[in-house]
Amino acid sequence: MIRPLPWLTRVLALLTALTLTGCGYNEIQRADEAVNAAWSEVLNQYQRRADLVPNLVATVKGEANFEQETLTRVVEARARATSINATPELVNDPAAFQRFQQAQGELTSALSRLLVVAEAYPNLKANQGFQDLRVQLEGTENRITVARNRYIKSVQEYNVMVRQFPVNLTAKVFGYDTKANFTVQNEAEISRPPTVDFGGGRPAAPAPASTPGPAAAASNPIGSPAAPLSPR
Repeated sequence: MIRPLPWLTRVLALLTALTLTGCGYNEIQRADEAVNAAWSEVLNQYQRRADLVPNLVATVKGEANFEQETLTRVVEARARATSINATPELVNDPAAFQRFQQAQGELTSALSRLLVVAEAYPNLKANQGFQDLRVQLEGTENRITVARNRYIKSVQEYNVMVRQFPVNLTAKVFGYDTKANFTVQNEAEISRPPTVDFGGGRPAAPAPASTPGPAAAASNPIGSPAAPLSPR
């Protein structure tokens, strides 16, 4: 004799599955996983950059009279950026997400300044180890840009989905809120080129092998500055 309870349970499970499919539950799951995957790639590239910083700082320290303030800012900015526990849940906390992107923006700015200042040191510019690290760092910045763009797109798609009717009803029932995204204000701030001033009693850069005349030195005191890194 077939018991009615297991049969009824299977019917209810089937009806529940059909209901959840029709109200967008599965679509929310797919969009949420896409956001998590994009966020993981952002963190991966930021970690790659953080791993390059110690070697870069160690190489620059070998240059005589290099600006200590610039190195200190890079070290401190890296410490702040890596001190934040960037778990997947961070994207659901707008305040924590803002602190994270601010810390990463400060590190971007500090590294950009370091590379600009390095242009004033011919020996450092000729250092193959420094140049290799610079290429790796710039390549990582490009990867960060790509990863951030993918995250921005995936969050936009997710947020639109959970706010549209009738999927928004399912999202509210199961606790799926909109997620934090990178802000335009943050983009504008970290893309601002650093101000470099070698006046005010800071250590003078070592003179190149052939010293230019007074007129040339006055017109171009630090050489041809390199373009700052991409902000992302």
